Amino acid sequence: MEGWLSAEEAQAVWLSLSVATRSVLVSLGPAVLVAWLLVRGRFPGRFLLDALVHLPLVVPPVVVGWALLMLFGVRGPIGAPLEEWFGIRLVFTSDAVVLATAVMGFPLIVRAVRLGLESVDEGLEAAARTLGAGRWDVFVTITLPLMLPGILAGAVVAFAAGLGEFGAVITFASNVPGETQTLPLAIYTATQTPGGEATAARLAGISFALALGGLMLAELIARRMHRWLGRG
Repeated sequence: MEGWLSAEEAQAVWLSLSVATRSVLVSLGPAVLVAWLLVRGRFPGRFLLDALVHLPLVVPPVVVGWALLMLFGVRGPIGAPLEEWFGIRLVFTSDAVVLATAVMGFPLIVRAVRLGLESVDEGLEAAARTLGAGRWDVFVTITLPLMLPGILAGAVVAFAAGLGEFGAVITFASNVPGETQTLPLAIYTATQTPGGEATAARLAGISFALALGGLMLAELIARRMHRWLGRG
């Protein structure tokens, strides 16, 4: 890849792959927990939690990036204590790119996991409990395997979406070559540079191929898992 792309372009591609992977790893566990709460939980404010979780899907990504900047900026209610007490500064770093991408991909994972969990037959769980299995044993041995197709599909879709995240990233992490410039930001930079049409076309082709591959992989995983579980 580095022979076809410049060092800066290749770095943007690898950074995008790294960010998408890290963002899924960061958000996967909490997304499974939230999906379980939304499906099985019975508590006041569940509908409000549902709305807040899916908010990044309906508001402009720039708004999400601005909110993160206000919260985690050097003067924000979270960012200021992080820097003062622990010396951690997120804004305009690669970690900021991961956080912004994770926030945008979080509802995608929740939706997929939620659909998988809703398809789980609660009668199987009830039968296991009548045989003496505890709640954790039921979850690990029955619920989790049955909702695994949704988890894997959600993770892959969030990964593919993370490769293309732009608005939240550029607002919260800026566009710093070698540090926060992901593939979409590199494409944007190329379109703003005289004579950058060829670079933009190359990077856009890579972005298209990665996104398409991710979506096809998500569908393949879902079909394989359904076949493994005897549903198809």
